[in-house]
Amino acid sequence: MPQTYTTRQGETVDLVCSKFYGRTRDVTESVLAANPGLAALGAVLPLGTQIVMPDIEARPAATKLISLWD
Repeated sequence: MPQTYTTRQGETVDLVCSKFYGRTRDVTESVLAANPGLAALGAVLPLGTQIVMPDIEARPAATKLISLWD
């Protein structure tokens, strides 16, 4: 279920995504798509902007690397 995030002073969409999801890769575009007009507010979002944070799938687990010299 999507949640709502209220911005604090000086926050950007990337910073909000990093705080909320723990990453920006593959989520910033989804947040912008779920909030039409958000990008038009500028790079630094106004204080108190309500952002709908859509449900995002968890990241797949990292692939374990294999070393030939262990």
